[in-house]
Amino acid sequence: MVIFYEDRNFQGRSYDCSSDCADMSSYLSRCHSCRVERGCFMVYDRTNYMGNQYFMRRGEYADYMSMMGMSDCIRSCRMIPMYRGSYRMRIYERENYGGQMYEMMDDCDNITDRYRMSNCMSCHVMDGHWLMYEQPHYRGRMMYMRPGEYRNFTNMGLSNMRFMSMRRIMDSYY
Repeated sequence: MVIFYEDRNFQGRSYDCSSDCADMSSYLSRCHSCRVERGCFMVYDRTNYMGNQYFMRRGEYADYMSMMGMSDCIRSCRMIPMYRGSYRMRIYERENYGGQMYEMMDDCDNITDRYRMSNCMSCHVMDGHWLMYEQPHYRGRMMYMRPGEYRNFTNMGLSNMRFMSMRRIMDSYY
């Protein structure tokens, strides 16, 4: 569960959330702090799980906007279900599963170093929940990937975004 607050330092109106919320504007006019009491969440700066994404796990975020470099308020959030099985994802160099393909079962801090791959433009997540990062060493903009096929990241509102590192969302985050 996560509690969102309109103002910094857990002040102002609040909204308790324990599941996905595609549009938070009906609950809060703005959101500047939050407290994750249990579980993990992805928060988005646009409605309907679009725009920049930020991973939040158990803890207090008194002023997450400046801490995470967010330029806008949280507009939607998605709960990440706990997962304890194996992890498996295929990454592809080009859109629509084109180019080189590699199957991953663990974290990768730099696809160029590990696979000699210059880009990751599509993927197929078979098992587990993953975070993909724009830059090596888990830096830059991120994207939450749950099991499914992702043929084209551009169609997901991520134009000109390429992923260079990937990390599993492990049960230790909960």
